[in-house]
Amino acid sequence: MEPVLFETDTPSKEAYDALLVAIRRFTTETVGPPDNSNFAILIPHPETGEPIGGLWAQSRWGGFLIDMLVVPAELRGQGVGTRLIHAAEAEARRRGCSHMWLDTYNFQARPFYERCGFEVFGQLDGPAPIYPRFFMRKIL
Repeated sequence: MEPVLFETDTPSKEAYDALLVAIRRFTTETVGPPDNSNFAILIPHPETGEPIGGLWAQSRWGGFLIDMLVVPAELRGQGVGTRLIHAAEAEARRRGCSHMWLDTYNFQARPFYERCGFEVFGQLDGPAPIYPRFFMRKIL
């Protein structure tokens, strides 16, 4: 039977969840259950309590991926980003991770991450000013 391929620009969360179940089943059958564990540090709006910034990460198999780091413009240059990175590093160490990693584009925060001890281990080139995209790590 030939499979039907369905393309969409608006995939549902349910479709994502179905694929995630399938890949986790394969992973578990191949190497055992994944040890994914999320971590977040949120900066709440002082009046509404809604998140306006923070850090979102995940530990998996001894690594700690920083997926997002958002510092609101009005808080930049005050050490907030550094505090977020230091807290994430402390959590990564508590979880027994041997390294942290992230990616950032050319127009984003490579110098900031380098000041925090990250180094480039990979680069994906593309059109300026967006690219290159840098893959960075910090050995713990």
